[in-house]
Amino acid sequence: MFGFEYDPVIYSRILTALTLGFHIIFATIGVGVPLMIAIAEWMGIKRNDPHYTLLARRWARGFVVTVAVGVVTGTAIGLQLSLLWPNFMQAAGHTIGLPLFLEIFAFFFEAIFLGIYLYTWDRFKSKMKHFLLVIPIVIGASASAFFITTVNGFMNIPQGFELVDGVLTNVNPLVAMFNPATPTKVAHVIITCYLTSAFILGTIAAIHLIKGNNHVYHKKALHLTMVSGAVFAIATAVIGDLSGKYLHEYQPEKLAAAEWHFETETEAPLILGGILTEDNEVKYALEIPYALSILAGGTPGSEVVGLNDFPEDELPPLWVHYAFDLMVGIGMYLAAVSVLFVVMSWRKKWNPLNKPLLWAVAAGGPLSMIAIESGWVFAEVGRQPWIINGIMRTEEGATTSAHVDIMFVLFVTLYIILGVTCAVVLRRMFKKNPVEHELEKRGMEQPKRVSNE
Repeated sequence: MFGFEYDPVIYSRILTALTLGFHIIFATIGVGVPLMIAIAEWMGIKRNDPHYTLLARRWARGFVVTVAVGVVTGTAIGLQLSLLWPNFMQAAGHTIGLPLFLEIFAFFFEAIFLGIYLYTWDRFKSKMKHFLLVIPIVIGASASAFFITTVNGFMNIPQGFELVDGVLTNVNPLVAMFNPATPTKVAHVIITCYLTSAFILGTIAAIHLIKGNNHVYHKKALHLTMVSGAVFAIATAVIGDLSGKYLHEYQPEKLAAAEWHFETETEAPLILGGILTEDNEVKYALEIPYALSILAGGTPGSEVVGLNDFPEDELPPLWVHYAFDLMVGIGMYLAAVSVLFVVMSWRKKWNPLNKPLLWAVAAGGPLSMIAIESGWVFAEVGRQPWIINGIMRTEEGATTSAHVDIMFVLFVTLYIILGVTCAVVLRRMFKKNPVEHELEKRGMEQPKRVSNE
């Protein structure tokens, strides 16, 4: 179709990557924003502050739009698993079918309470009763992430079955779900969803303040999101350390590829950036002595297995190093910005609403989503050449259909339409109903705007 040799495996991989890359935007928001809504409404109740309550209202309206798009892209993933990866589903579907089913149940649980939550604003005399309705939404959203991540964990550390003549038999779905990858993967996915959502919402508030809209509503939104972001960023760093130790024990080739570590040794340095030559020589990189050994085993004397100890045809592409560095680098940036904002807020003499810091926060939203994308690229490409690690190679799980290129064009068109529609709807929704107008409708006094320059 595009003037070069057709390969269904390549097209299947590209289309799946595109679908996951697009869906992860809405999945991340879908997991993290409900918690931010819950925190805002709780603050509104406890402090009797209508600004926080309005934050929860407006965030919930935008959240519904992203959920609608997420449903479509999530359905596309389910469809593509069956159409593009039939051999994989035939071999492993009955092994990981339980978490796939439970993920759908968790989404229905979330969707039901989301509808009730939206419909019952101002319908209870007790505000706390309405707040209780958001808790199942938070649980359902995080449960969806938990169940689907256990599937990814199984693909990295497959267990809960016996392999007889190439067939997975004697399946134990619970053992397959709760594999060694599950704890760190689930924790990392969920906490980074919270962190990314906090920064996306913080970016919106920061942009309003940069433009000169110094309404107290936006200041409170920024403070709430940055305090939350600081907590989530610190938790992400802790879980990231545990993830490094998991890789060292269960997927050492993935850790070695992430750090361009070729020789098995102790006191291994951590490599940031750089260029890899054809002779596997690392140039122009920043090396942190002993850091890789500490990340892997907790001590400088921990031995880290090198890439040279693995068969060459079982190694992931070494460019995953850049995806890993990008993810970690952005994570450190988010932690620095959010913690700095919190510290400056505590010191009365310092102004956390200065323009440089506001711009740093504003950049955090897009950067946090790039980190999410980079993390998933590292997670998936770092497992290659396996679709089920050590059991089935990626090309073995793909379809042999002659029409994947047509599917590719159709889905790309769909994603363009969904992306543009979502952006337009959200922009018009909030532009036509700004905070000031909504406060006037509710009879709330607007505080005077004070310059922070």
